[in-house]
Amino acid sequence: MAVKKVQLDSQTFEINYKILNPKNEKDLIILHGWGSNKEIMKQAFSKILPQFRHIYIDMPGFGKSSNEYILNSQSYADVIEKFLKEINAKKDIIIGHSFGGKVATLLNPELLILLSNSGIPIPKPFSVRFKIKLFKLLKNIGGNALSKFFASKDVEGMSQTMYETFKIVVNEDFSDIFASHSGKTLIFWGKEDTATPLWSGEKVASLIDNSTFYPLEGDHFFFLKHSIFIEKVINGKF
Repeated sequence: MAVKKVQLDSQTFEINYKILNPKNEKDLIILHGWGSNKEIMKQAFSKILPQFRHIYIDMPGFGKSSNEYILNSQSYADVIEKFLKEINAKKDIIIGHSFGGKVATLLNPELLILLSNSGIPIPKPFSVRFKIKLFKLLKNIGGNALSKFFASKDVEGMSQTMYETFKIVVNEDFSDIFASHSGKTLIFWGKEDTATPLWSGEKVASLIDNSTFYPLEGDHFFFLKHSIFIEKVINGKF
């Protein structure tokens, strides 16, 4: 485990990361999803694809990487781009889960691998829409206490900075970005995923011309049980 300080414009980030198979020439970069960290991704992929140098990253505000700034997905991509240059990493293959899939797409690797990625707007059920509307009506009365009451479970224990970041990234529509991506792409998805439902994966696959779609049994973290299959597909494509 190591830490690299990254300076981007006037912002400073301390990125915590781990490299496996450090002597290998081809790089495999692995990006976690929202609220997650590099340890979950290591659990899935550290024992496969031994021909690659694995680079596991805690993105700003997650795991052991801190963040003091309000960011969007492009900001995250800019930070990771700068980080990769500073450790002399090549964008041969990038795996991105959920939110990490959006960042991975912006990084435009030689081979993009998406795991139940976000970026396609999911219609909110009536109960959520009502909650949001009520919150907007009452937020001037309850202040921070009301904000915590109405906050999603995704943001429990989050700093105000990361909460503001969450509100930005959760509403980003990446449809045009996926449609403009021309690189080779492998898309894997959990059939029982409720965070990013299967239909949204089918939408991503329809937008990226040079892509192949693999629906697999499981939920949002389906890849923890299917790493061997994912390895076989990658080896057949790269």
